[in-house]
Amino acid sequence: MSQIPNSGESFRDAVSTIDKKGKRVWIFPQMPDGKLYEARKIVSYVFLAMLFILPFIKLNGNPLLMLNVLERKFIIFGLIFWPQDFFLFGLTMLTFVVFIVLFTSVFGRLFCGWTCPQTVFLELVFRRIEYLIEGDAPAQKALAKAPWNEEKILKKGGKHLVFFVVSFIIANTFLSYLIGVDELFKLISEPIGEHAGGFTALLLFSGVFYGVFAHFREQVCLVVCPYGRLQGVLLDRNSIVVAYDYERGEPRNHFKKNEVRMFGDCIDCNQCVKVCPTGIDIRNGTQLECTNCTACIDACNHMMDSVGLPKGLIRYASEDNIARKQPLRFTPRIRMYSLLLTLLLGGLIFGLTTRTDTETIILRTPGMMFQTQQDGRMSNLYNYTIVNKTNREFPIQFKLYKQDGEIKLVGNDHPMAVSQGITEGEFFIIMKPEDIIQRKTKLVIEIWSGNEVIETVKTNFMARPVIKNNNP
Repeated sequence: MSQIPNSGESFRDAVSTIDKKGKRVWIFPQMPDGKLYEARKIVSYVFLAMLFILPFIKLNGNPLLMLNVLERKFIIFGLIFWPQDFFLFGLTMLTFVVFIVLFTSVFGRLFCGWTCPQTVFLELVFRRIEYLIEGDAPAQKALAKAPWNEEKILKKGGKHLVFFVVSFIIANTFLSYLIGVDELFKLISEPIGEHAGGFTALLLFSGVFYGVFAHFREQVCLVVCPYGRLQGVLLDRNSIVVAYDYERGEPRNHFKKNEVRMFGDCIDCNQCVKVCPTGIDIRNGTQLECTNCTACIDACNHMMDSVGLPKGLIRYASEDNIARKQPLRFTPRIRMYSLLLTLLLGGLIFGLTTRTDTETIILRTPGMMFQTQQDGRMSNLYNYTIVNKTNREFPIQFKLYKQDGEIKLVGNDHPMAVSQGITEGEFFIIMKPEDIIQRKTKLVIEIWSGNEVIETVKTNFMARPVIKNNNP
């Protein structure tokens, strides 16, 4: 982690939001303003629009995205993934983790500052509501210290009421990703008694979101989020982060009009500290609390403009870029992560392209020996399970591949693969004695739907082979 040379590390001995007695220090950040903040607003509003619209978009009759943990049913881009596809889910998560490691190694916490849901909702939704109702930081501080009069009750009460309504909307959206919009509409429109569990979950999620954005706030990034803790391991001198150019800025001194400046460009105005949502001083160097939100960059650029000094005293830069004036380098670590990510992406793409719409398991019925039929042929009893991953129902047939024999279904002669469900049943495989030359005969069974083979499954036929006597 970078820091100002010879400045010591004492600032790392304390967290900006906790005082010496261990009590919470409430942060009143000044409302940010500037080009980067405007860009963040555009990115955040696009992100929010996608977040609230995605549950309503359907592809092939399925939601575009649904993560139903309770039923272990996941729909991604209209494709249904069941527990049988867990290896793909595991590979996806591993690929995502490696991508995060690679991305952070190069670009630091860019994700945290621009697209993390916690940052987007807190800084671009809830704080903006707070600024609108209570005013900027000085007005909020004054209101917090004021006695509980009519104005304070109206402003505080109104703010928290709006916060809970927004949290309730977020909870509905979150729930729609878990159970789908169709089930959510039933939850909303039908009597509460019919959906007591769902309604309880909705209120619980609303309470959690309200607690996080109205009270817990930046503590999520400092205490709960593991990604913030990992940055100390993932970042190096070549990582691009929001950084203070101490080579240009030091030594600091207040700006005086018409003076011949003999100091660094930092005028010690503390604007970068006032706008920071976690209350840190970025001039001390890269810190755990920094989410790379760029508010300090906008504030510093505004002050540099005001006093006629070049912008970029605080900017996106690496430690090597500041100390040695070196551009971003493709380090061996980045090469290794890139190669690993490429291999994982290749494996994931292969797994997705070769994934079948059905998953069939055929097993010999436990405890059942082979049977001899009246015509002398031998039979084995099998159980089959077909998982249909699609949202359509279709007929299925079983046929032996390149092997003489008969498959005789038990009970249902015309089974159907149930839409998004599991079909189970039994069948006999009947073979002639002369075709059984060993105790375990390997078979391949084709599963047909109409005129198409949708899957092949291997199994074994167990029977006592017939011993031929060739003696005259």
